[in-house]
This record gives sequence, C-alpha cells and structure tokens, in this order.
Amino acid sequence: LYSSAASDVYKRQEINMTIVNSWNEWDPLKHVIVGTVEHSNIPPMEPALEPKISKDSGMAGSHGPRPSEAIEKANIQLDNFVKILESHNIKVDRPTPIDFTKAIQTPDWSNDGQFGSMPPRDVILTVGNEMLEAPMSYRCRWFEYLAYRPLLEKYYDEDPNMRWESAPKPRLTSATYKSNYLPEGITEEERYKKIEDRDMILTEQEPLFDAAEILRFGKDLFYHNNFTSNLKGLNWLKRHFPNHRVHQVNLPGELIPTHIDACFTPIKPGVIIINPNRKISNEQRKIFDDNKWEIIDAAPSVHNTPPPMCYSSIWLSMNVLILNPTTICVEASEEKMIKQMESFGMTVVPVPFRDVYAFGGSLHCATTDVFRDGECEDYFPKQL
Repeated sequence: LYSSAASDVYKRQEINMTIVNSWNEWDPLKHVIVGTVEHSNIPPMEPALEPKISKDSGMAGSHGPRPSEAIEKANIQLDNFVKILESHNIKVDRPTPIDFTKAIQTPDWSNDGQFGSMPPRDVILTVGNEMLEAPMSYRCRWFEYLAYRPLLEKYYDEDPNMRWESAPKPRLTSATYKSNYLPEGITEEERYKKIEDRDMILTEQEPLFDAAEILRFGKDLFYHNNFTSNLKGLNWLKRHFPNHRVHQVNLPGELIPTHIDACFTPIKPGVIIINPNRKISNEQRKIFDDNKWEIIDAAPSVHNTPPPMCYSSIWLSMNVLILNPTTICVEASEEKMIKQMESFGMTVVPVPFRDVYAFGGSLHCATTDVFRDGECEDYFPKQL
C-alpha cells in the first residue's frame, strides 16, 4: 500500500513527475485528469443504450457529431473548471481525444460511431497506486481508453510504483445483453419491478462495469450493480483487489439506474448523501449504520429537466468534486446543493458546468484522480 511517503516525494518533486496515489473521494486532491469534448459524437442506438434512451428524448433516432456550438460552450466551462482547479494548486492533465465520429468494428460487431472522452471517471478507476481501465458495456465506448493511453504511458514511465492494469476487454456480442429486455407494451410499473428484482439489461456472460460504478472508501470499495455493471464484474473486482473489501450496492427507484456518483455520494468521513428517490435495503445499509455513517437525503436540484441532448438525470446536482476535507466544487446554479454542503461545514467552490452535462456528466464524472494526499484507511472497522 502506498503511504504518506508518496506525499513527501510528490512535494519534493514539485509536481515535475507523476506519482499515482488515491484511496478515497475526499483526501486533498493534488493531481487530476479532466476530460475534453473535442470530437464528441452522439452514438447510434445499440443494445446497451436501448433501455436508457427513451423514444421521445430526441436522441433515439439520430446520431453523428455533436454540434460545434455545443462543443464551444462546453469547452468554455471545462477550461474555466481547469483554471479553478489550478488556482487550488491542483495539477490538471487532459486526455488526447481520437475521432469519435468514426465507425468502429471488431470481429463480433460494427458500430457506426462512438461517444467521446469527457467523462474520464467512467473509464479509469484509481485505487492506491493503481489505475485500472474498466470493461465498459457500451460498444460505442469500446475504444475510449485510447484517449487516456498517452497519460497512462507517461505515468507508468515516471512513477516506478504505478500499477497500470486493464480488466478483461469484453467482446460485447449479443450474448452480453438480454434480448427483448423492454418488450412492446411493457408498463412503467413493470419496469420498476424489474429493477427492484435486480433484473438488468446485462447478462453475466463476461465481467462488465464502468469505473463510475465504484466508490472508494480506503479499504472498502462499494460497487453499484445496475445497467452498466453486472455481478460478474463485482466478482472480478473482488478477485483483483484481494486486500480490499468489495461490497454490492443496489439503489432501485429510477427507471434507468446507472452511475453511483450521481445517486450515492460521500461528502466526508461519516457523511453520505443519497438521491431521495433511490432506496437502499436495510441489509446493504447495515455496514454504514454499524460504523456510524449518516445517510442523508440530498437536496433537490433547482432544475426540473436536464439540458438538451443529455443522457443523465437532474440528479447530476449530486455529482460534486471534493478538493479536500473542507472544500467542495458544486455546479454553480445548484443553490440548494450549495446550501446543503455549507450546512455540512464545507467551503463551496461554485463551478458553472451545465453546458458540459450533455457530454457525459458533471464535476465528478469529468475527472479522474491521479493523486490525493493520504493513505489507505479503514473507515468501516465493524464488519461481520
């Protein structure tokens, strides 16, 4: 395990070299990757997207390059976010985007377009001194890791202790997805029941998860089982991180359950906010109760709808980025969330970001940790 010695080396080098070290979501952030929207694309429909994109969303029947005006607006807000992070003495790296408008093909399938490289949190999971490429379930995101390879190669060369890993690359054949998952005429009530029963679109053919389905609490990792992560992915992570305790979390209550960082968000040791529309079973919340963690309903968003052409819900208001145990970035228009964070004793840094939402998410989604100043702690010592 990486220790505080990493911090000493990091400071001595004055950020001229890379050290990888991040165990949780709240230790002081010193080095981060922020995504980019260049060459972003609206992907064509595919099996993993079908249950997520409603027919009246405006995104179901068309695909192609994102409008240049939308890219320009998002770039302005991303560049401002980078300046804010740098003003807090945080080093920022950016991925090298490929042309996501190009069609792609494997021996098993072809796809007439890809997605983009804005949400690095989905692609790369940092645990201690390891950066892990996730086995994502969307065909349109199969080559997304290439945008991060120049950075991972650099980190690997500069940090002799960095572990560069990749989960098994999935084939994503038709066997990966349940056929006719949403049959014609299925009611909303029936869809909620499927999710309550943990009947998701993915089969257990191969390990699948987005990195954004995992929250890091030192020795404990919490894994959200939903539309982009299956139980075989959970099993793979348990085998891959034998020195960690990996726990399953299910949060039914919405028709499209996806990334955990927009519905179950740690703010600091002992405090988590939860989407009030989601439910966590008594069995799964027991570990939090036994270890005196508070689970508090998140303040509602000030918005009734997400921005146009956005895949995510209004609960991106919860997708905050913690800079250190007393400082947090919140989307600037989310006044209710800002007040809630202030009530927790946090200093809030408001960041305008809604023009970026359509490209993959908010402030936590748009980043991946490289270095946080801290060690691997045990925040859940009471466990059966």
